[in-house]
Amino acid sequence: MKKIIIILGILGITYSCADKEAVKANVDTVIEGGDLTEMKAKRTEVLASYDSISKVLSKLETAISEIDTTKKHTLVTAYKVIDTTFKNYISIQGNVDTSENILIYPEYQGVLSQVYVKQGQKVSKGQTLAKIDDGGLSSQLAQLEAQYQLAKTTYDRQERLWQQKIGSEIQYLQAKTNMESAQSAVKQLRSQLSKTTITAPFSGVIDDIITEQGQVVAPGMQAIMRLVNLNDMHVNASVPENYIKSVVKGSLVNVTFPALGKTVEGKIKTVSSFINPSNRTFEIEVDVPNTDKTIKPNLMANLEINNYSKENALVIPSDCIQENAKGDKYVFLIDETGANSKAVQTKIETGNSQSGLIEVLSGLEKDTKIVKDGALTLKDGETVTVKTSNQ
Repeated sequence: MKKIIIILGILGITYSCADKEAVKANVDTVIEGGDLTEMKAKRTEVLASYDSISKVLSKLETAISEIDTTKKHTLVTAYKVIDTTFKNYISIQGNVDTSENILIYPEYQGVLSQVYVKQGQKVSKGQTLAKIDDGGLSSQLAQLEAQYQLAKTTYDRQERLWQQKIGSEIQYLQAKTNMESAQSAVKQLRSQLSKTTITAPFSGVIDDIITEQGQVVAPGMQAIMRLVNLNDMHVNASVPENYIKSVVKGSLVNVTFPALGKTVEGKIKTVSSFINPSNRTFEIEVDVPNTDKTIKPNLMANLEINNYSKENALVIPSDCIQENAKGDKYVFLIDETGANSKAVQTKIETGNSQSGLIEVLSGLEKDTKIVKDGALTLKDGETVTVKTSNQ
């Protein structure tokens, strides 16, 4: 019977091919005749012929599906569960700052007679930056120093006489008082005169000259210049309060500066003990290296803080995980013990996630194969065809 069907099929195909050639010849003849009525009639005939063929093919497809016992299984890709060092990061923004970024104001009133530095110049701690006219204080100091020397000489002589029991005690005490008074006056005037010389309180760079030479300056008025130290840089950032246990002093931080296109590694230097009630955050300070001096104050920074690390953690891609109506999370294990691979639904518990990977706390073991792609339509116990594996 099977041979007969095959022979009939071959004959049918042969006849069909011959019939197609005949139909094509007839169509060409009708088209050449140019009669519209005949062309429409031929079109109706051809359509009826193709409709008949379509019905025959449909019957054949039905028959084949009933006889063919080959089953097609769902095609999936596998992922082998690995154990690795898992790190979780939180991302926040911050601003660059430095503890040595100050405006230098005058402490004495007068004319700014000299400015010894230029904008962008590097200076050392204690270096003279500018000079204010002292208005005669130097001359006054010279007079007071002369008076002090005289008072000291008088006191020394009176002290020697007093030690020899010569002279009165009152003369000795008066000489001592005169010397100490003159010494105090000299110190006071020296202190006042020192305010006319402006020096660098720390090493750094002159960022800006604000007041030009020749202008009158006075305490509390306009600043003379800005001094910045680019060596001791840090980033200030606000961290949500729910991370207060995991973000601690000494934690490693990856600091990225979008404007510079660079990333450096820093450490948390300080953690605030105060939570801002308006936004429920606490402040942190992260030290950042600045060897090339490209990092500037107030530069925006993106921080990735390592708030969780675990050795030998089981990690899988997050898209392997499904969730049911109860909120339970599960994956499909690939059981390869039988003749065919089967997908077995398994409940799991998860932890932190990072960059598309998620930590599995329970439900899986190392080197277990799970379904990665194709799990969405799977049913528990379904036979599958495994395409590839990640390892």
